[in-house]
Amino acid sequence: MKNFLLFCVIFITSLATAQDLDSIMGNLEEPPKEKVIATFRSPKLVLLQTNETQKKQTLTFWVGHRFGDIGGEFGGSHTLFGLDAATDIHLGFDYGITDELTVGIGRSKFDETYNFQGKYRLFYQVEEEMPVSMTVFGQTSWITRKENFANEFDGQGDRISHFLQLIIAKKFSSSLSLMLNPGYIIRPQVLDPLDKENFFVLGMGGRLKLTKRLSLIADYTWVNGLDRPNDLDLTYYNPLGIGLEIETGGHVFSLNFQNATYITENNFIPYTQKSWEDGGVRFGFSISRNFFLGPREDPANVDGY
Repeated sequence: MKNFLLFCVIFITSLATAQDLDSIMGNLEEPPKEKVIATFRSPKLVLLQTNETQKKQTLTFWVGHRFGDIGGEFGGSHTLFGLDAATDIHLGFDYGITDELTVGIGRSKFDETYNFQGKYRLFYQVEEEMPVSMTVFGQTSWITRKENFANEFDGQGDRISHFLQLIIAKKFSSSLSLMLNPGYIIRPQVLDPLDKENFFVLGMGGRLKLTKRLSLIADYTWVNGLDRPNDLDLTYYNPLGIGLEIETGGHVFSLNFQNATYITENNFIPYTQKSWEDGGVRFGFSISRNFFLGPREDPANVDGY
């Protein structure tokens, strides 16, 4: 009987010790950190690309429109404050090969330009481990219009430009996201003989959520005074855009104002010749729609990022 009681005491003590050990080990094993998602709600802010890539097997159709000058010499009531003119229209498709890799193709009215682009997410923001998200973006543009004068383009290579960018983004809270976009543009020709064909630029932008569906967005690209000469014959300005972003289910709709005449990076970064101060600001809008092309039973979210 004594041996049986001793056995029971040892057995119960062993169970308690094992439970304590499991509890200690459970406390030591921290749950995996979750990736921070939806830093921004669209692949583009006003002018600049964001860090967001498409979901796997998701196709996004994107439309952008730039009107004419609101004020100044080319604006005013006789052009309905720029609404009579369209300086650029862009239609594009982006497709998610994986959650991290997106490829796209588009066409702009300006110079009848076709662009081919790719985005790859290097890192996700992870709480207490990775403070920022990093994405690389590359774009090649091809001018297809006829020459304005003889020998304007010596060959097809003179119609092609490239743009490379690293997008560093951070979601500070559910309401505030910021990004920093260093980039490098490569082009075969310049309009001003004193200008550089290739130079560095630095973009920056942010999104402030105002309501569940409405956000304030803005971005700025530092071009002049960074790596580009300041003593050019032609006058260029740094592109600045401000707008409102509206989420409506599978659509992301943006109403914005900017001094950039054109839409794609290869065009608006080197060729912005309008200023906010002289009435060169213009109204524009963009809208994107996601379509999930995978199996219906796939749980991927096709309504956004």
